[in-house]
Amino acid sequence: MRATVYHGPGDVRVENVPDPKIQQPSDAIVRITHACICGSDLWFYRGLENWKPGWRTGHEWMGVVEEVGSEVRNIKKGDRVLAPFAFSDGTCEFCGQGLQTSCVQGDFWGGESNDGGQAEAVRAPFAEATLVVVPPSVENDDAMLKAILPLTDVMSTGHHAAVSAGVQPGGTAAVIGDGAVGLCGVLAAKRLGAERIIILGRHEKRLEIARRFGATDVVTSRDKQAVGEVQEMTKGGVESVLECVGTESSMDTAIGIARPGGAIGFVGVPHGSETINLGRMFYSNIALRGGVAPARAYIPELLTDVVAGKLDSSPVLDLTVDLNGVPSGYAAMDTREAIKVMVQP
Repeated sequence: MRATVYHGPGDVRVENVPDPKIQQPSDAIVRITHACICGSDLWFYRGLENWKPGWRTGHEWMGVVEEVGSEVRNIKKGDRVLAPFAFSDGTCEFCGQGLQTSCVQGDFWGGESNDGGQAEAVRAPFAEATLVVVPPSVENDDAMLKAILPLTDVMSTGHHAAVSAGVQPGGTAAVIGDGAVGLCGVLAAKRLGAERIIILGRHEKRLEIARRFGATDVVTSRDKQAVGEVQEMTKGGVESVLECVGTESSMDTAIGIARPGGAIGFVGVPHGSETINLGRMFYSNIALRGGVAPARAYIPELLTDVVAGKLDSSPVLDLTVDLNGVPSGYAAMDTREAIKVMVQP
């Protein structure tokens, strides 16, 4: 089969690799019908993570089951399924707590030892615990499938940011970052009932989507100037801050705009943001929650809303390529010509 393989900074290639096979009785083999390129993929694409040539790429995908292992009972050949960006066994302490991304046997798709989703097929470990079956009523609806696809990562991650930030009905939220996760964070805050949603970003095309998703205010400045503007417009800061970037600048901004007694939901993959302003957090009683989103815990409720027509984050998928177009998709996201790329092998 064909799959996308990392070779070095700025160099991903679609190559022939061995077909996936059932290795454990809990496995499934899934033919990929939809996948994505993630903003977090750009970290290794830009050489900012310690990735090795030969590693597979792609952690967001959906497809049709082709084969199941002997222990798989509730998923069958022909089912259309979506996968959270990490697989999990469903039986450990952390899976029981709804924290599947900390599963003791789990891992993320792609990388050194797992199949990636930017491919024709994958071997899915712990299939029953990980995969979610798409309702048959929508499995042939292209627009609905596109709306479901972001649940594999960015919509679930935006929701995690909103939940971690304690977004409440009638409250005020601020979202830092106008990438796909930040835009989904706006949508998540709106879904949870926030009355005022401030988006901090710089790209007009993305900010227009943020407005469509429910943003009521836009701040295009950065760092101290942005902090001052938000503090002034909210008369003291925001009670719920969604940090969706992961840099030192974005975390400093999040802490700077948080209202005393408020909370920050941080979901941006940390890159240089390990040093934070604990002093302001301490003296202002600001809570910091979040981390890698347990997408598997969130998908069922979000999927219900998507199927009911109440939730649609598909506008973040603004460029579609086939599998051979994956390298050009990476380049388009790297240069910000695209927000998020959908791959249809």
